[in-house]
Amino acid sequence: MDGGGDGEMTLAFELAALQELADPSAVFDGARRWSKYVGVVSEKPTYVVTNFTRKERIRQDFFSGPRGKAESLESVRDQFDTDRHVFVGTSDADRDLADEVGWEYLPVEEAAEAAEWELADEAEETADDDGHERDDWP
Repeated sequence: MDGGGDGEMTLAFELAALQELADPSAVFDGARRWSKYVGVVSEKPTYVVTNFTRKERIRQDFFSGPRGKAESLESVRDQFDTDRHVFVGTSDADRDLADEVGWEYLPVEEAAEAAEWELADEAEETADDDGHERDDWP
């Protein structure tokens, strides 16, 4: 994914999209190299987002809090003045929401492919039943 290299992008992940990634913390760290602001939005209660981001050791620049996704994305757009605002989501509803609030939409699968992030289901497929990586198999 190309943020232009100037950090002039705000990147928001729907919590469900972040949960589909094998290493959300590494994704956030990598995204910070080409994004000025990175955060999480969700319809879930604040404690769900907070618990997930703490567990994954993710430092977010913003999160939705008690607001819904639409209000959160509008607020983030108003507060964080960047050239691009990109919303990574998982559904047609996320795509529609991005269109409604003036954000670019990127499905998590496309974002993962472009940025070379591993999806959680791909990581599970490469591990044997004991959790060992299969790349050492003949």
